[in-house]
Amino acid sequence: MSRAHRNSEGVRISAKKSWVTSAGYAQSYVVSSLAPEGVGPSDSTLYLVPAETRGLSVAGPWDGLGLRANASAPITLDECEVPSNFQLTDDGAGFQAMLNVVLPLFNLGTAAVALGLCRAAVAGTVSHLKSARFEHLGQSLGESLPTLRAQLAAMQIDTDGLSARVEDLVEHLEKPRETTMLRVLETKAAAGDVAISVTSAAMRICGGAAFSKHMSIERLFRDAHAGAVMAPTGDVLREFIAKSLLGMPLF
Repeated sequence: MSRAHRNSEGVRISAKKSWVTSAGYAQSYVVSSLAPEGVGPSDSTLYLVPAETRGLSVAGPWDGLGLRANASAPITLDECEVPSNFQLTDDGAGFQAMLNVVLPLFNLGTAAVALGLCRAAVAGTVSHLKSARFEHLGQSLGESLPTLRAQLAAMQIDTDGLSARVEDLVEHLEKPRETTMLRVLETKAAAGDVAISVTSAAMRICGGAAFSKHMSIERLFRDAHAGAVMAPTGDVLREFIAKSLLGMPLF
């Protein structure tokens, strides 16, 4: 909705931005705004705006569901002056930079985090099934309950499947081809679903102990849900994937 207005030193930007990563902590922010001569909403330009820029303010502190090493809050830019040497892309080229440069690396990074969450959930579940015991039977939970072993196996299968997806995406990014963008879209969508499924299974298998903070399972569960709703969300990605398959324009 915002538009940069050109002046003698660069541009002036007024905008309201929501869900800004590291809001209040970052030393600078990458800001997207409609180019001065832009016509459509995708005719954007990217600018680097230092945190100390006059007119830049953070709405308030972040208090997310369990996310303590994270900050994401609205930021307001009120007539912020941005010098020309802080313009990151050509006029109107911001959207293409976000799509072709930022999106592939961001989706890969998010998928890798999801994979790490899955591996940690599997390891935590294995540890619990080995250590928690039915004293009257003289057996661990893993030894006693084949239903839990089956769920653990499903967790491992899904985790290994996600690992293969991540490796496939890396290979596509190193050697781009016609299917590369499809892999970019698919991998984050799949990673969000798998991370939620695997950490949810860990919560069930570990039972009441999973809700205690002496284990890490509940944190992994929360982090998995947070990653899945980071833009572009799974629902948006699935819409893009279907449009791509049907030969429809994504935007």
